[in-house]
Amino acid sequence: MSNSKNIATLGGGCFWCVEAVFQRLKGVEKVVSGYAGGQKETPTYEEVKTGSTNHAEVVQITFDPQTIAYKQLLNVFFHIHDPTTKDQQGDEDVGSQYRSVIFYHDSVQQKEAEMFKAHLTDENVYKDPIVTEILPIENNPFYSAEDYHQNYFHNNPSQGYCSRVVKKKVDKFMEKFPELLKNQV
Repeated sequence: MSNSKNIATLGGGCFWCVEAVFQRLKGVEKVVSGYAGGQKETPTYEEVKTGSTNHAEVVQITFDPQTIAYKQLLNVFFHIHDPTTKDQQGDEDVGSQYRSVIFYHDSVQQKEAEMFKAHLTDENVYKDPIVTEILPIENNPFYSAEDYHQNYFHNNPSQGYCSRVVKKKVDKFMEKFPELLKNQV
């Protein structure tokens, strides 16, 4: 990885929710919704949503580590979704495509993710065990989602799921992490 930009790939339920949160973070330059962790090359949303490809909905985040550390991304990640529910986030997002997963890009990210997860477990932050998978991206290629999924919440704030689910997650994040917010989105 270059010294100026790093990439993180995270899945914590519907990628519209995760994308909307990470776009608001200082030091995050780009967030792309997509799929990783499955067996099919270049999957489509129609295929992924069935759960048959084993891909997870994820976001790939390009960030400046001089402004925001990978550990800070992990902290936000673990606070914006429930890492204790297998293949589910809330009542609406059910299936393996909504699983909690971290795809690391190098051994440093792997170690930091494993240590962060272990710390949350040791501190009993959650009453149930954390089921977040930690996997190498090199074995689980990232595929960008279709164009209409990109910037979805920004482009469709009044859409039913966005106003009912995404907005609540974004509001919760903004309240919990005001010091990490960009000036404007």
